[in-house]
Amino acid sequence: MTQPVARPAIAAAPLGDVKARLTKAAEDFTAVTLGEMLKPMFNTIDNSNDLFGGKQGEAAWKPMMIDEIAKAMAHQGGLGLAEPVARAMLALQEKKPS
Repeated sequence: MTQPVARPAIAAAPLGDVKARLTKAAEDFTAVTLGEMLKPMFNTIDNSNDLFGGKQGEAAWKPMMIDEIAKAMAHQGGLGLAEPVARAMLALQEKKPS
């Protein structure tokens, strides 16, 4: 006798909550994508002659700055990926296990 397939906890949540969580996950995905696209751009900036010299402080804070810029861009619409990604995630969630 086979055991029933356990559905993820997200399936038990109200539909509005599921859509909000999927939208947030899609926006987060867009932010990560944008962050990866921004990293090479920021790596080309030479701050070695600036007032702060671009040493360990810059190395520690630059990744966080890039992440925050990417999150702000994603929140403002980003590349337009969030909506199609959210739709695809919702479609996958609604699929019944075989």
